[in-house]
Amino acid sequence: MATVQISRIQNRQGLSENLPQLAGGEFGWSIDTRELYIGNGTLENGAPVIGNTQILTQYSDIINLTDTYTYKGEEAGYVVKTGELTGQPITRKLQHKLDDFASVRDFGAVGDGSTDDTAAINRALYELFSREENTQIRRSLFFPAGTYLVTDSILIPPFAKLVGEGQNSSTIKLNSTSAPYVARTTDSLQQTGSNIGTESAITPANIEISSMTFETVKNTDIFLVESVEQMYFDSVGFKGPLQTTDLNVASVDIACIRTNGTAASIPRNVIFDKCSFSHMTYAINLDERCQGWTVSNSKFETLYNGIVLGNAPVDGGPKGFRATHNLFNEIYSSAIVYDQVTTCSTAYNIFLSDCGNQFGSSPQVEVIEFGSDNNISIGDMFERNDAQSLVYPRIQTGTTTSIAVDNTEQFKLGNYVRKTGVQATLTDNTTTKTTVFELNSDDVNAWSMDYTIRRGTTVRHGKLVATNRAVDATDSGTQVIYSDDYLEDAVTGVVLSVEHIVDDTYALQYTSANLGTDATLTYSIAQLG
Repeated sequence: MATVQISRIQNRQGLSENLPQLAGGEFGWSIDTRELYIGNGTLENGAPVIGNTQILTQYSDIINLTDTYTYKGEEAGYVVKTGELTGQPITRKLQHKLDDFASVRDFGAVGDGSTDDTAAINRALYELFSREENTQIRRSLFFPAGTYLVTDSILIPPFAKLVGEGQNSSTIKLNSTSAPYVARTTDSLQQTGSNIGTESAITPANIEISSMTFETVKNTDIFLVESVEQMYFDSVGFKGPLQTTDLNVASVDIACIRTNGTAASIPRNVIFDKCSFSHMTYAINLDERCQGWTVSNSKFETLYNGIVLGNAPVDGGPKGFRATHNLFNEIYSSAIVYDQVTTCSTAYNIFLSDCGNQFGSSPQVEVIEFGSDNNISIGDMFERNDAQSLVYPRIQTGTTTSIAVDNTEQFKLGNYVRKTGVQATLTDNTTTKTTVFELNSDDVNAWSMDYTIRRGTTVRHGKLVATNRAVDATDSGTQVIYSDDYLEDAVTGVVLSVEHIVDDTYALQYTSANLGTDATLTYSIAQLG
């Protein structure tokens, strides 16, 4: 029977600091660090260098062993040339390569929806962006998909850049009533309020947040934009706890966005693009002085109001606010209220039919309301139809000098309203007064109509002016006074009149002679509020 002998191989062992030059193929074991080495051998025997080579174990420092990194782009099917010459690539330390990227989980955040990540997130923001003496450490702070539960406000300093994996993937969620906001801007020392900028701190500036959601499950505001110069929200969600049953009154006063500042640090140039605002009393509620804000390509849904500016303005309130290319849906009251503010605009927004309906089927308030001079609405489109707009117009300019184009139907210059031209057919041989259109006396009680009647080759052009007044509170005694001045090149055989119909409704009516052909009425109405 053959004898199998298991031999014992001798090797060197000791402390890592005492590791000698090993002979070729000789092993050396560092007892303290649990690292294994083998001798390279001599140059004469073909070794490329003299020294010891570490053999990888579970205790090896892989980053230091690898030491360098070169970008290759091998998935492209060829090796990318990173240096000036082929075969001379740019090499970097692997640690530097990994440090190009900073994840909030590198600082201890978990994102499991139950662990309190407040301290970890604030630590990451401070370490990356608030160390003035070491600005080169700044990196985009990445939030991997997850729900990051917080119990206090997240403090966002100057130059911060937060990046998530999408509104439905990366969420910072507040589950506490003790914090006034889910997040707020701060200076470089994480100071807030009246302390911003003191102790030589850098005031908030150049902040970017993208592809994530800020959420509260309590009745608290979501984000305070404070004393910031240049801030950009890209594809950011703001979500609250309120449902439609909670929004029948504005008693719960919580907003997705509020602002604060001083005369020395006015919040300026804040941009929201491709964002969403939902389940709060207000999406954006601004009273404090701010300038040059823009919200565009965003969605407003399940809110009491969408945007409210200057309800109780401080130091002049917002100026130069722009709302463009947004969608408003399921808004209990007015979608946009520009109250005591000036130089603000809305343009090319879409307002679905359930804006201003108090979650019902019929309008209860205006969709857009201007309360002061020098604002403008242009190109905004509404699902609210003409009949519904008789009592509650799409845009209410009141007695202001603000300008509005209402669904391409009305052009409003302050309290002057000019409607677009409309055509109607006046049927031949109509002996009973027949209605062309109706008006509501609560909305229009004095108006003029420029018109043209064409009947065959005959043309008539005129201006009809009408007023009405209510004799009693029920409108049952409404009196209508009108005049019709016109020129015609031949007899058109049409008689126009303004008649009180019922309650607060009156109408333009006509009769026509039997001339063998219908007439076409083209008209435009103008009124002063």
